[in-house]
Amino acid sequence: MGRAAAIAYAREGADVAINYLPDEEPDAKEVIALIKKEGRKGVALPGDLRDEDFCTQLVEDAVEALGGLDVLVNNAGRQQQAQSLSDITTESFDATMKTNIYAMFWLTKAALKHLQPGSSIIQTTSVQAYDPSENLVDYAITKAAGMSFTKSMAKQLGPKGIRVNGVAPGPVWTALQVAGGATMDKLQEFGGETPLGRPGQPAELASIYVQLADNSASFSTGQVYGAAGGSGQP
Repeated sequence: MGRAAAIAYAREGADVAINYLPDEEPDAKEVIALIKKEGRKGVALPGDLRDEDFCTQLVEDAVEALGGLDVLVNNAGRQQQAQSLSDITTESFDATMKTNIYAMFWLTKAALKHLQPGSSIIQTTSVQAYDPSENLVDYAITKAAGMSFTKSMAKQLGPKGIRVNGVAPGPVWTALQVAGGATMDKLQEFGGETPLGRPGQPAELASIYVQLADNSASFSTGQVYGAAGGSGQP
């Protein structure tokens, strides 16, 4: 979804900086190439968001490369399914918390000094925040936290003219599912329970990220926009 959003922003005329893990370099190069194909600047900033110092430096590097910062999208996510709470190790729990919550906190905190009235912060939360699955306990916790963070920060930053909103996908095909986020049985029927009878594709959510960043949505803040194929919330 981050890839789809980055490309969509470039097509709307934005210069874009992206973060990714170093072993995702081949995918990142494709995204940067697609951004540049639209005639925009694409900035690649690899590194691990579970490190506070890196998150702070990431924002500074993005601001320097782009000449400023208008939109922050907190999209990084870690999802590992576990059939029992006893199967979730402290190490795994910590990695999920740091990727999904701590990074969101660190990046937002670092970005605030650069955001001006009219800027936007967008979180990627999930229907898991509202209707959590039994095997995604730690992931669902983080998505509920992201939803709450969105609403709290919207109230805090509204007087400063900075809008904060969220996107809550339902079953959407991303790397999360095939990298341990779902069992093989779930993958085979993934999204089939939705009224549309299929999972979503990341490109189908890209327009929501664009809309929430656009000042034509200037009265929308503290909102969480769902895209779940007819099921789930909000």
